[in-house]
Amino acid sequence: MKSERPLGEIEGTERFLSDGKGRGLRATNHFKVGDLVFSCPAYTSVLTVNERGNHCDFCFTRKEGLSKCGKCKQAFYCNVDCQKGDWPMHKLECSSMCTFGENWNPSETVRLTARVLVKQKMTVERTPSERLLSVHEFESHLDKLDNEKRELIQNDIAALHHFYSKHLTYPDNATLVQLFAKVNCNGFTIEDEELTHLGSAIFPDVALMNHSCFPNIIVTYRGTTADVRATQEIHPGEEIFTSYIDLLYPSEDRIDRLRDSYFFTCDCKECTLRTKDPAKLEVRKLSDPPKPEAVKEMIKYARNMIEEFRRAKHYKTPNELLEMCELSLDKMGAVFEETNVYMLHMMYQAMGVCLYIQDWEGALRYGEKIVGPYSKHYPPYSLNVASMWLKLGRLYMGLEKKALGVKSLKKALAIMEVAHGKDHFYVSEIKKELEDCK
Repeated sequence: MKSERPLGEIEGTERFLSDGKGRGLRATNHFKVGDLVFSCPAYTSVLTVNERGNHCDFCFTRKEGLSKCGKCKQAFYCNVDCQKGDWPMHKLECSSMCTFGENWNPSETVRLTARVLVKQKMTVERTPSERLLSVHEFESHLDKLDNEKRELIQNDIAALHHFYSKHLTYPDNATLVQLFAKVNCNGFTIEDEELTHLGSAIFPDVALMNHSCFPNIIVTYRGTTADVRATQEIHPGEEIFTSYIDLLYPSEDRIDRLRDSYFFTCDCKECTLRTKDPAKLEVRKLSDPPKPEAVKEMIKYARNMIEEFRRAKHYKTPNELLEMCELSLDKMGAVFEETNVYMLHMMYQAMGVCLYIQDWEGALRYGEKIVGPYSKHYPPYSLNVASMWLKLGRLYMGLEKKALGVKSLKKALAIMEVAHGKDHFYVSEIKKELEDCK
């Protein structure tokens, strides 16, 4: 496990060659739970279309009274400084949005990759986001891409040419394929305190960290800056691990997801010992318990249902989606306990639909069933657990159940003070909500 010659420095850490994993990040200092290991500004970022008007397109600040771009009327900013700061990137889209109107619809991946191209042209020196790892060093895993993935990249390249032809100088197709593959493997999604998607970004130094299904840090966001905080005690010499995926699911599902998206087979302690799988796949305790074949078939059904629901969100109505959730929960409930992760997945989807249609009581019923098992299935200081307590707290408050609301908000706050830091805007907001309850 040799140290690698650093490109720059992040105090308390060093880049090194991790056995069996390639390059990685390890601690040279001691970090306690909640300590900030390092921060990384975005190399480039893009606000998701659905959040325009709610957040500044440049710094992602959430506030009312944002000023809109005078030309396209679709980008919003805190002030003139933010608008000027964003112009090198926004000019890629401003006139194009005016020209295409409602037909302007590049994917977020295409939008982010266009910005990477501009950033690479603008900057010759290494940026503050690349102290230990440069964007040029990103792995593309081109040799591992199947035909379907290559076809999707070609579709993205076609969209890039279609929507950005006026303001981009394009490299050759092979270079674009490699760049899209790098963005797909190394891009990050930025989410708010309730895990609502805000946008996408490139954080090179954060991308240096290897994956574990029992990570010792968590990544949260302060606008367009990523903060990396310790969720376990980390000693000098220990590798710093993040998680690339949602950790709710059983080992086989996680291994499949990592292999499909990141092209490696996870051999972490969680995936090797699989100690949490029995609880995650709990079946009903009946006098005549379900037979192994019945359990196996229901797991297969559940996995298919997750994928079917993901596709259905693009074309079914909210009521149809809710019915899908309820029918699948009824079917799975004949075999699975309510604490089973596949049951929890569909409950979470149902809760999301209820929130969308403003069925607050329905959302609350699902949330109350989810939050306990979440606390057992996820690692400590999980944002998934924090966001569930936060949603419940705000639902309770809205339904005049003040005592339960306060209790839930305090549980969310206890996690977020570690994960986000005590001075984070989201933490301050929740403290204000609690103060207003007095």
